[in-house]
Amino acid sequence: MTKKAVHPANAPLPAGPYNHAIVSGGFVFVSGQTPEKPGTDVIEAVGIKEHTRQVMENIKAILEAAGCGLEDLVKVDAHLKDMKDFAGFNEVYGKYVSEPYPARITVQSVLPPGDPLVEISVIAKVKD
Repeated sequence: MTKKAVHPANAPLPAGPYNHAIVSGGFVFVSGQTPEKPGTDVIEAVGIKEHTRQVMENIKAILEAAGCGLEDLVKVDAHLKDMKDFAGFNEVYGKYVSEPYPARITVQSVLPPGDPLVEISVIAKVKD
């Protein structure tokens, strides 16, 4: 089985030795994304709604570079710094997904440096 790395120019810079995404076996596996501004490692967004919006926009750009889109999501792993932010996160997240909704887990986690309020990784089906 082959794997292909995805490195979109309009996504945040990776913070370590990993790829934005890997395409393999008919799926796109997107690494955990935090709300950095594209092309940087800087978080400018303030608040859970803005953080969620930026993360989803970053994921959208990565999926588009891999040849698919948010409508192709099959699995979402969402990590919140604080579960008190669940309602705000869910409100914004819900604007980016449509039925049939992807499977999802949402948990409270210790997140990477930079003080992100949310980190999301996804799996999407490559378009036939």
